[in-house]
Amino acid sequence: MGFGIYIHIPFCKQKCFYCDFASTAKKVDETLYEQYINALCQEITMYQALFPDICIDTIYFGGGTPSILPPDLIIRALNTVKANFALNSDIEITLEANPGTVDEQKLQYLYQNGINRLSFGVQAVQDNLLQKIGRIHTIKEADMAIEMAQKIGFKNISVDLMYGLPGQTLEMLKEAVSWAVNKNIQHISIYGLQIEENTVLGRLYDQGKLILPSEDESEMMYDYLTEQLPKYNYNRYEISNFAKIDYESRHNLAYWQDKFYLGLGAGAHGYYNQKRVQNPFDIDEYIKKCNQKILPFINEEIVDEKAHIEEFCFLGLRMAKGIDKEIFKQKFNTDIESLYGEILPNLEKDGLIINTQKYIYLTSKGMKFGNQVFSEFLLD
Repeated sequence: MGFGIYIHIPFCKQKCFYCDFASTAKKVDETLYEQYINALCQEITMYQALFPDICIDTIYFGGGTPSILPPDLIIRALNTVKANFALNSDIEITLEANPGTVDEQKLQYLYQNGINRLSFGVQAVQDNLLQKIGRIHTIKEADMAIEMAQKIGFKNISVDLMYGLPGQTLEMLKEAVSWAVNKNIQHISIYGLQIEENTVLGRLYDQGKLILPSEDESEMMYDYLTEQLPKYNYNRYEISNFAKIDYESRHNLAYWQDKFYLGLGAGAHGYYNQKRVQNPFDIDEYIKKCNQKILPFINEEIVDEKAHIEEFCFLGLRMAKGIDKEIFKQKFNTDIESLYGEILPNLEKDGLIINTQKYIYLTSKGMKFGNQVFSEFLLD
């Protein structure tokens, strides 16, 4: 059975002003990095005892900022996976990177030791915008990081771009798209700014000190991205993701296709055997449990059939291909129309979905109002 592995690296130089992910920007003694990776390797070996026969299709180092670590520690974790599990012959191994935390030597080492996909958090191409959202890199550093990676041999590079940022205009966003296209990037993810509690931007917003684009301006930015990127041969394969042919993120596709994955590291989530597990956010607690040879998860939730059906629909509809009716029937032993026969015609009449013989998928209008559509798939 094919599994994915998500490896969470919770360390950052500086917490981005919009970020509420499981990460810490406290100045740490670098010995903590080593202790953390040692614990991670222990967690990997414990999972091998649970799943000795699985084959790993994808590995994804996320964060936090994985690229903040010395590269030999990243590769130690990767090699521990290789030593404990069978790997798919064309495995995808992604590392998230901040352009301000890589150099040629680090990228070369990662490439030579098996990392074959990079995901750079670029977000914007104007330094003043980057400063407003707490990014530690400059656009010059992003230029250099991508050019170095391409020169070294990386042929699968993704960038994140954001819209709806404080002080951002449509023209600024157009510059970001032109920049990514001219860099010959294979994959682009787009994210609208979300104001979260307990973040710098969240506090500024509560104080009335954050000036954001209007809803109309943000909608124009979204429309520009979704209309223009396909013109540059970036196919929209998921609500927020665009890729050139054969460069979709296979790791993320596995999430949306309801496949199992192990979540390793502090704060990571895993999903297997219709069960969701979550590790503690606290790094010291995580390390302590792993060192005691105890699987470190603190939450364990059985996904019952009702929740499973709902999640299968939500996740399937995120993909441009949509919900595969045959797979739905195989998983749940019933036709999707038998459960949603009343709502499907209404959603289709409203121009939000298209219902074919094999698939149910969102229209472009449906993608814009995705959460509204998803809510219709909640079962009573």
